[in-house]
Amino acid sequence: MHNKNNFKKKFLSILLGTALLFSFNSCDKKNDSVATSNTITNVVSNNSNFTTLKAAVVKADLAATLSGTGPFTVFAPDDNAFQQAGITTAVLNSLTPADVSKILLYHTLGAKVLAAQVPAGPNAAVATAGGDSIFLTSNANGVFVNGIKVTLADVAATNGVIHVIGGVLMPPAGNIVEIAQADTTFSLLVAAVLRASQGGTNVAQVLTGAGPFTVFAPTNNAFRAAGFPDVASIQAAEPDVLTSILTYHVIGARVFSSDLSDGLQPTTVNGGKVTIGLTAGATVKGNTNTTASNIIATNIVATNGVIHVIDQVLLP
Repeated sequence: MHNKNNFKKKFLSILLGTALLFSFNSCDKKNDSVATSNTITNVVSNNSNFTTLKAAVVKADLAATLSGTGPFTVFAPDDNAFQQAGITTAVLNSLTPADVSKILLYHTLGAKVLAAQVPAGPNAAVATAGGDSIFLTSNANGVFVNGIKVTLADVAATNGVIHVIGGVLMPPAGNIVEIAQADTTFSLLVAAVLRASQGGTNVAQVLTGAGPFTVFAPTNNAFRAAGFPDVASIQAAEPDVLTSILTYHVIGARVFSSDLSDGLQPTTVNGGKVTIGLTAGATVKGNTNTTASNIIATNIVATNGVIHVIDQVLLP
């Protein structure tokens, strides 16, 4: 997982990109000239709730593309989503046009997909205009993309459709291990994976495989609270003991936050079960933990799965 600052920056940049792609506006179809102007670019440009999204489209030089014939589908966070993510004009200005373009294209499909056409899934992979995959689900709670809920569906444009979403999508920055290695907040987790791989199971090799996997990833502070204050303490641990603990944090499927339900007990790779709680915030509890771990960040997409960040080590 990325450096905490890098992760935040990427997360913010993604939010920026997503919001830029998605906006909606009512259209007056009294004449052809008005209808012609109701492209995705114009819908975004003319709606006051999507000022950040508009700025991102301009920065990425995608205004002409999103005014083209398409058809396109855009998943779009509004200004509130950007604000909650801490995205400011200064943050947007700090990104290169290529970076913003990559984020925006991750929110764009090269086809028109209405909400009713989203498969029940769960998490059906759909290729984006940028070449990566996003994961769509339709269930009794609504339509979701990468675990993020669509808050307003089927906003019409002359060259496609916009779905407003309640969060920001982040393109995968590597596989699960690569994401962890890039974030110093997870240096103890990385050390544990490497030490465990010296035993009977090459955990690092498993977590760089095709997957998909879902990892509940403890922070450095979580490891410290569990009795591993530094890398040396992890190096002193038995590899197979660490393997048992680490594989208890892994589910052999792609599970976004939208797939979690209160009381759910998914089976982990080591054969044990963890318990999900949603009554007082999102939590996950290990079998011998006295208290549940808070899930403090969700839906970090990797090329081979998804990561949720937790504040306690789970104990089988």
